[in-house]
Amino acid sequence: MDGAAVPDGQRGDEDDRGGLRAALGGLTTRGRSFLAAGVAAAACAYVLGQADLLRVGLLLAALPLICVLVLHRTRYRVAASRRLTPQRVETGTEARVQLRMENVSKLPTGLLMLQDHVPYMLGPRPRFVLDRVEAGGRREVSYRVRSDLRGRFPLGPLQLRLNDPFGMCELTRSFSAYDTLTVVPRTEALPPVKLFGEASGYGDGQSRSLALAGDDDDVIPRTYRHGDDLRRVHWRSTARYGELMVRREELPQRARCTVLLDTRRIAFQGAGPDSAFEWAVSGTASALVHMLERGYAVRLLTDTGSAIPGEGAEGFAGSAQDSAEAAGLMMDTLAVVDHSEGGGLSRASDVLRGGGDGLLIAFLGDLDEEQAALAARMRGRSGAAVAFVLDSGTWLTGGAVAGAVEDRVRQLREAGWTALAVPPGASLADLWQQAAGLRPETAAADTYGGWS
Repeated sequence: MDGAAVPDGQRGDEDDRGGLRAALGGLTTRGRSFLAAGVAAAACAYVLGQADLLRVGLLLAALPLICVLVLHRTRYRVAASRRLTPQRVETGTEARVQLRMENVSKLPTGLLMLQDHVPYMLGPRPRFVLDRVEAGGRREVSYRVRSDLRGRFPLGPLQLRLNDPFGMCELTRSFSAYDTLTVVPRTEALPPVKLFGEASGYGDGQSRSLALAGDDDDVIPRTYRHGDDLRRVHWRSTARYGELMVRREELPQRARCTVLLDTRRIAFQGAGPDSAFEWAVSGTASALVHMLERGYAVRLLTDTGSAIPGEGAEGFAGSAQDSAEAAGLMMDTLAVVDHSEGGGLSRASDVLRGGGDGLLIAFLGDLDEEQAALAARMRGRSGAAVAFVLDSGTWLTGGAVAGAVEDRVRQLREAGWTALAVPPGASLADLWQQAAGLRPETAAADTYGGWS
């Protein structure tokens, strides 16, 4: 970047004229005052016929103009870079931004002032003053940002300000590059307990599946392929089909978990970091991370019917190696998730209708009678289901959980859910522990599991 010319370094007449106009527009208050005083002195000298006063006026008017011309013709070539560590942080956690300036020209620079554009949610706009930078030299400065609100925040572009030695003119040039800081919901460590209805095995829940050796393998066993272990030869099938056949191995299949987040605007009242909706988002993030750490194939589902990560079978991560990438994708989604305008949970119910296996964890807002009945029916499509029901009205007043919410919780329990009402400011870890020891009212007829 050229410090005092067009950022792309163009030198055409039109660009020079545009740069000169920009330089004139960069006159500081001191420069404008000198120019005005010089013009006034020259006018008075003309009227009064005072030659000495005319010389003084011309000197006063010429000084800022000379500074503008010198600053305009000064060609600094400065390279800048920004490093953000880390690029994804939880709410209330700091990230470090490191700026690096390098003088790639053959001339030393004068005084440089740096200013990085930062959204107000991340703190005040950082400003730095760099003294003379020698030819080929570099300088590094850093600052920290933090946000109590989740979201994606752009950092940049970086601005470079140039001043003449007399402070008559100031030019600002901007770099084009910027970075993005993703602030995800804060997660809470959950106790490693087993919820009612969970299966057992790998990922605290596993089944056995056949390892397909190719797209054409529809039956057991399969045709022998070069490199197969001869100890896997299935002689009875070999005699039946007239060619060498081998058994297909069984591999563990990751247990599945769906975390449902209710984002309906009508289901949540209030806003801000301490609102019921933000608690639900944070709880969803905590559940996702916890189940991924336990080896589950996890997906995020909202009331709009969108499933994240959306790849693999029915929206789940395809393999254990995808867990880190899937977790990042789901956390990025939660960083920007907002209220939906939908009125019900029917779309989420339609998605769950396609698969009846796995664990379902739901964070629900205010439920009317119709939506409570619909949520109750979702339990029949899952191996086990745990619901955290929030009454956003009590979160605004700080009172006790309303009786209507208790009725909804009771309705969910009667349908087989492990359901709990969430009081204002509750700890998800405590509720998680409580859910592990809670037996649904229909558990006597449940065939999916037992006590933890």
